[in-house]
Amino acid sequence: MKIDTGNTGFMLLCTSLVMLMTPGLAFFYGGLVGRKSVLTIMMQSFVSMAWTTVLWFTFGYSMCFSGDIGGIIGNFDMAFLKGVDLMAPSPTDSIPLIVHVAYQMMFAVITPALITGAFANRITFKGYMWFLTGWLVLVYFPFVHMVWGGGILQKWGVLDFAGGIVVHNIAGMAALASVIFVGRRRIADNVPHSIPLVALGTGLLWFGWYGFNAGSEFKVDSVTASAFLNTDIAASFAATVWLILDIIITGKPKFVVLLVGSVAGLATVTPAAGYISPASAALIGITAGIVCYGAVALKNRFKLDDALDVWGVHGVGGMLGTILVGVFATLKFNPLGGSGLVDGGGGTLLGKQVAAVLLSSIWAFVFTWVMLWAINKITPVRVSETDEEGLDESLHGESAYPELG
Repeated sequence: MKIDTGNTGFMLLCTSLVMLMTPGLAFFYGGLVGRKSVLTIMMQSFVSMAWTTVLWFTFGYSMCFSGDIGGIIGNFDMAFLKGVDLMAPSPTDSIPLIVHVAYQMMFAVITPALITGAFANRITFKGYMWFLTGWLVLVYFPFVHMVWGGGILQKWGVLDFAGGIVVHNIAGMAALASVIFVGRRRIADNVPHSIPLVALGTGLLWFGWYGFNAGSEFKVDSVTASAFLNTDIAASFAATVWLILDIIITGKPKFVVLLVGSVAGLATVTPAAGYISPASAALIGITAGIVCYGAVALKNRFKLDDALDVWGVHGVGGMLGTILVGVFATLKFNPLGGSGLVDGGGGTLLGKQVAAVLLSSIWAFVFTWVMLWAINKITPVRVSETDEEGLDESLHGESAYPELG
């Protein structure tokens, strides 16, 4: 294997950008919750950086990218990164295996952290650690293998450029199962305690998303540039549409609305970013702004206490974007991709994308529900009513704002 230093340097940069998204998510979620529980939800993101890395090194990467068992999961041949040395070849051309390990690890870190916004203010730390471990093993690792690691969905021809299925859809469906299992908050807390923190988190997420999407080409070429541009276009159109809809309904342009709308656009374009034209990215952004906004409204109507709208933004966004790959994918912008409806490819790709969404949605929901039920038999998943009044002090003995009491 001939290592391309330019591609390797680019992928190290993208790995750093994706790593930055997890602290960005911590700020984003931290600003949205109440001031007495901000450290709790931020810690859930940061502890994923540490513990997920341990699992990834121990057996996670191997389960995702080594061997194949029934098209569902890998094996343990590369446990403890066995065989990963300076010259080991990567599954992709021109970069060392060690860089591929690091880049994919950052995806593994942020995906379960996304779910935490759904059950904000309700989960014990011990329960979360069990959840984090079990969910990675039973849900995330299998879908990485099935979609990107040579598993059944990849062989079937399902396209997911940067994680519409692997990251956003399964995280969103897990969030929905978690909300239903854990139940509503006893203490209503729907007002962000720090909108500037939300803005900071959104900025870091948006910035890091270029590494998330453009980096998923694993080299520098025209597809990389296209994915980069498509990411920004979709986020911008979704944010604008979400803001307009909210102005029509509430009469005022709200900053948080603009920020959340941009994240919906980012999540929705993720599976399609490297397969579509910029014009299609704009259409995906518009569609995301409408559909994800409607999903959040539907959630509110059914009184599902998804505190930070993980299902409506990430679950529905990832689902929608994955399906729209079957509509907008074109060989003109990625000769190695596929042909959707607008490219004259008929409905074959669209059918595969829909089937993959159904499989991933059902798998993530069921496994998450059963896992939470099993964890609850070992240790309580939900905090007590007294603890819920302020998780930072009750669970961690710390306070983000001790001067405020």
